[in-house]
Amino acid sequence: MTTVVRVIYVAYFLEVGLALVVMPWSDLWLRNYFVEAWPWLARVAGDPYVKGAVSGLGLVNLALGISDLTRLVGRRPGEDALETGGPDRA
Repeated sequence: MTTVVRVIYVAYFLEVGLALVVMPWSDLWLRNYFVEAWPWLARVAGDPYVKGAVSGLGLVNLALGISDLTRLVGRRPGEDALETGGPDRA
């Protein structure tokens, strides 16, 4: 995997993780189309256990992103070529 793809991957996981940790506890969580269309969904989405579960998934995403970021920062130059089999590999 190239460095650019890894950076995009890390950015994705960090962004999604942060959104999943913060969003359930904000006002936007219960003000959206789906909650307004189906009132029973408001009771489910407003449950603190559901909010905690979603935030837990966000923490998992953040941990994966941080883990990949530390591996990306700790890499030595030229390791990409070693992972893919070298620069001559098609």
